[in-house]
Amino acid sequence: MKYFITKRRWDKEKEYSSHKLPITLPVTYINGKIKVNEKFLLYKKRGKKMKKKVLLVVDMQNDFLTGALANEEGQKIIGAVKKRIEECKEEGYEILFTRDTHGENYMETQEGEKLPVPHCIEGTEGWQITDELLPYTDSRNVLDKPSFGSLELPGKIMTRVNDEPVEIEICGVCTDICVISNAMILKAAFPETPVKVNGNLCAGVTPESHATALEAMKMCQVEVI
Repeated sequence: MKYFITKRRWDKEKEYSSHKLPITLPVTYINGKIKVNEKFLLYKKRGKKMKKKVLLVVDMQNDFLTGALANEEGQKIIGAVKKRIEECKEEGYEILFTRDTHGENYMETQEGEKLPVPHCIEGTEGWQITDELLPYTDSRNVLDKPSFGSLELPGKIMTRVNDEPVEIEICGVCTDICVISNAMILKAAFPETPVKVNGNLCAGVTPESHATALEAMKMCQVEVI
């Protein structure tokens, strides 16, 4: 049976005086004793927040995988991205998704002029996260963005983890467009936080542009793993 300790109470309204935690931690309640999942850290200092790692999954949407801008390389990483999400959930990461989002007037925008292929139009099937990853999304962990990179992303992360993250890992598509754009934004927003891009869990427009983007991120101190 699983219970949760929170800042104000823990399950069954019992007082937990050793730590007053500002966030929720998974625990097991066995024979009247609390056993904290060893993968989570309890901070001894009263009131100190437990910083979390973040996995950011960028634009794993139908239009970028099998739809308007179908990418065979992107299709190949779906299973591995799913596996990584499962691993990160087990390790207590905060899982976040971005979703490229355009309106019906896409062709009238600057992006539409330079890339005249309507895609990720809000509400369409192509806009949706791929079915294999959709079960890991909810209304709180998906950020819609109208451009390559989202200036709202650092704030979203801060809100979800209640602090600056201890580490950010990025995967998804396209390496040379939206992945690199958001990696640069996050590195600027969190200069002391390791920002990592999982190169094997990303796909570019072409294998060559994928490799070029990874090298560019390395030059900006984004770690490629």
